Amino acid sequence: MVMPKMSIKVNTEFLAKNSEKAAKRGDLIIIIDALRCCSSIVTALANGAEAIIPVKTLREAYRIHARNPGYLLAGERGGLKPRGFDLGNSPLEYAGERVHGKIILLTTTSGTTAITLSRNSKWVLIGSFLNARDVAEKAFAISKSENLDISIVQSGTNGKFSLEDFICAGAIIARLPQNAIVLSDAALASLLAFKRVENDLYAAVAKSEHSRKLIELGFMKDIKFSCQMDLFKVTPVYKRGKIIKWGSLDLGC
Repeated sequence: MVMPKMSIKVNTEFLAKNSEKAAKRGDLIIIIDALRCCSSIVTALANGAEAIIPVKTLREAYRIHARNPGYLLAGERGGLKPRGFDLGNSPLEYAGERVHGKIILLTTTSGTTAITLSRNSKWVLIGSFLNARDVAEKAFAISKSENLDISIVQSGTNGKFSLEDFICAGAIIARLPQNAIVLSDAALASLLAFKRVENDLYAAVAKSEHSRKLIELGFMKDIKFSCQMDLFKVTPVYKRGKIIKWGSLDLGC
């Protein structure tokens, strides 16, 4: 008698630094920084950007850009565009006329840290509300094919738990085949949280500490944009130091 394939385990981590833990487990990793890093990455690739290179520090970003002046320098510190940068961290800035065909050098407070810390994992995907269904479908297909578990890593905000990332993890989990997965308590809590607020997502997300800060800085439109469910059929993949769109000829896998 052939034993049925075991269900895929789905876990969620709450902070960027836990990317390394997920990588050591050998899990497929989905990185989330819903406001705004991952939403900007998804939007940039949807609008034709060639690739995004995530880096942890401003110093590293300036150094790489000095060697590659053709790259767009993008990101934030304290929610605002750093000195000399071409783009901030607003997904609304990543329109086709700005990013099509470009390589973007990106550094943010939390999201790019989570991404770069996951570099030893075979599979690292980028998720957001904007591409929740597509990233869930790709993650499940890979995990089923390669017998991998899934870890959804929430980047958090300045090293602290982030409500919007927690809800976004639940949105992605809700789009996985429920009869083929087993959820950790943290993953189940994320799913229940999303189910509770999915009919008025913006209202719930706007209550988070990070959202309130962004609203004070004038970025309410970013929050509204980033709360759109399944806007793009795009899955970013982090491979060999750069983020490219699933299906790119450069994916090499």
